[in-house]
Amino acid sequence: MHRSLPDVDLSAVANALQPHARPHRRRLVTNHTVGQALSPWYLCTAVAVLVLALMQAACVTINLPPGPGALEEHKVSGTGKDKVLLMDVSGVISSENKDGFYSSPGMLATVKEELERATKDERIKAIVLRINSPGGTVTASDIIYHELKSFKTSRKIPIVASIMDVGASGGYYIAAAADTVFAHPSTVTGSIGVIMLTVNARGLLEKVGVETNAVTSGPRKDMGSPFRAMLPEERAIFQGVIDGFYQRFLQVVQDGRPNMNGETIRKLADGRIYSGEQAKAAGLVDDIGYLEDAIELAKKKAGLTEAKVVTYRRPGEYQNNIYSRLVAPAPSLASLANIDLLSVVRGGSPQFMYLWMP
Repeated sequence: MHRSLPDVDLSAVANALQPHARPHRRRLVTNHTVGQALSPWYLCTAVAVLVLALMQAACVTINLPPGPGALEEHKVSGTGKDKVLLMDVSGVISSENKDGFYSSPGMLATVKEELERATKDERIKAIVLRINSPGGTVTASDIIYHELKSFKTSRKIPIVASIMDVGASGGYYIAAAADTVFAHPSTVTGSIGVIMLTVNARGLLEKVGVETNAVTSGPRKDMGSPFRAMLPEERAIFQGVIDGFYQRFLQVVQDGRPNMNGETIRKLADGRIYSGEQAKAAGLVDDIGYLEDAIELAKKKAGLTEAKVVTYRRPGEYQNNIYSRLVAPAPSLASLANIDLLSVVRGGSPQFMYLWMP
């Protein structure tokens, strides 16, 4: 026998379904006689209608934001027609793109885009490079250094580096491209040197009963593998590569600190870190000061009495002062996810890094 769907008062259903509904609350109103006991069939039907109504109400439309766009110029402070460009090197230095809902350009691509735009803008008379980084990969650090040196050759405008919390290893490597290097009183800098990390997972694999085999064209093809111990002769090969990168680091520091001799630099470059004051006393930085001091010096070097401080940022980013968008580095394993340090566990090759990682 076909039964029609009864008319149900949904507000009454909601009241009736409350877990602690009191007995005196009114009963469901249907086409039955008021006060008549509600049968299980009617109750199930009412619950089904309520669920369908709630599901319909829960359907929402989500408008996705647009992907990252081109860099746009924004004024941060100051007045005048001429400009001082404030650039960021913040976080672990890597060539990887930034992963998220949308993949956005990483540090190398962003620095290159900023410098290319600045090259075409004759109103930009100086650059302040705000550095807050424990370093990163050897190649990424060297590329940013190279791009800054190339920009100086083409535009011949002053570049002033201002090291914030940390400007160590690759962060200091990049600062060496500037004409003047400022450090904050609480800056940590130095850590001049190279590090290569490997993982030996052989013992762990043996415990869980996993065996790995590599078929190679030569005995050194799998050197650095996380699945076996490193042989002494393989360590010597890696050491030779590291020594070459270290010599390049020393040369970069020498070029950036022409008043220091090579022997002095080598003594300072044993991997240790320095406070801002210690770095100034050693000759690794030029002065102690804040970001405002670096901006004023950049204006002075450019022969400007007034200028706008500008930055380049992508649509949707917010910046209203010279400290906006600053990302504090975290020199730890967690901060190295974007250079895939732990890829060695998955069989990837070790990475050579200009990095301070206590």
